[in-house]
Amino acid sequence: MVLAVALLILLQNPDYSAEGMKALEEQRWEAAAEAFRKAAEADPKDYAAHFHRALALGMVKRDAEAIAGYEKVLELKPGLFEAQLNLGLLLLRQNQAQAAVARLEAAAQQKPDQFRPVFYAGEALLAAGQFPQAEARYVRALEIDPKSAAAHFGLGRAQARQGKLDQAAPSLRKAAEMDASFRDGLLELASLYEKAKRPAEAVALYREFPDLPAARERMGQLLLESGQAAAAIPQLEQAVAKSPTAANRFALAAAYMRASQPAKAVPLLDQAVAGEPQNYDLRLTYGRALRDLRQFGDATREFFLAAKIKPDSVEAWSELAGVLILTESYPQAVVALDRVRALGGEKAAHLYFRAIVLDRTKQYKPALEAYRQFLAASRDQSPDEEFKARQRVRIIERELRNK
Repeated sequence: MVLAVALLILLQNPDYSAEGMKALEEQRWEAAAEAFRKAAEADPKDYAAHFHRALALGMVKRDAEAIAGYEKVLELKPGLFEAQLNLGLLLLRQNQAQAAVARLEAAAQQKPDQFRPVFYAGEALLAAGQFPQAEARYVRALEIDPKSAAAHFGLGRAQARQGKLDQAAPSLRKAAEMDASFRDGLLELASLYEKAKRPAEAVALYREFPDLPAARERMGQLLLESGQAAAAIPQLEQAVAKSPTAANRFALAAAYMRASQPAKAVPLLDQAVAGEPQNYDLRLTYGRALRDLRQFGDATREFFLAAKIKPDSVEAWSELAGVLILTESYPQAVVALDRVRALGGEKAAHLYFRAIVLDRTKQYKPALEAYRQFLAASRDQSPDEEFKARQRVRIIERELRNK
């Protein structure tokens, strides 16, 4: 009779932990999580049931529940290494870097000779912005496993974020050589070289990515900024061929302009403006290309539209005034020059433009004053225009005396 009762009890109380372990082995994660949930309900202090349920939940990305489960495990079994490690990894996956640091550092201190806790402590420290500490962890991880591309990559990033670019370069290079998936680290390094005002090193790295339009664009831009327009053009041509964005077209057009090839720039700018009609820089550059080709009417339109987009732009109003003078649209030119003056951007060149307009419209007294103001402001900066201004001053003074 007693034996029969015992068997009945066993039948009524199945071994949920055994069911859960079998489900884990078969990678039936949801079933495992449910079995261990029942086991934990049957014995709330069974930290192993809580641990395995959290493990199964983590496998199906139910991270919030898994995190709570591991926290319960550590409440029941403080300092359990596996729980510290797994909890830290989940927190890191959830972008809770600072919380992950505490758990993974604890795991690394428990097992300082194991790669995983040490490496992932470095990952958490890097994500939390604690770069020197991350560097130390990656160094230790590489002492344990020198063949880890991920650790070389992490070390390089930690060094780079501290401005140690010369140290970061070989680390990131090593990671890329060991595993091509880490080649993006070289692009990150190139970007940091740019920020550090080291364009030559950045260009050298971008050259290693000939099939990446963004890399060719940045290389072209850097060459252009360093005054190497001719060298920039083939890079930007390739970028446009593979990725004809407005930005790439604009960059190539700017290179053509710098290389005194406005005829090649105009079709690109026409396409770019069609795609981004409210882009101020595009309009301004387009206007300059048209002006250089002596298409003054179209240039006037573009400079006017640029000024309309950015009404406080001294540059746009200045360009507009210049092309209006070329088309002898003097009243409109005066309006543009007045706008420059109102914006507080009037310089010697604007005074010269104003003098020309007043002179050509036979307003000699104000023209004479404008020429004198220009000469006082220029002070040998524009010798050709100063010579012309002095000649006109003498002529106008003579004409006014003879009246």
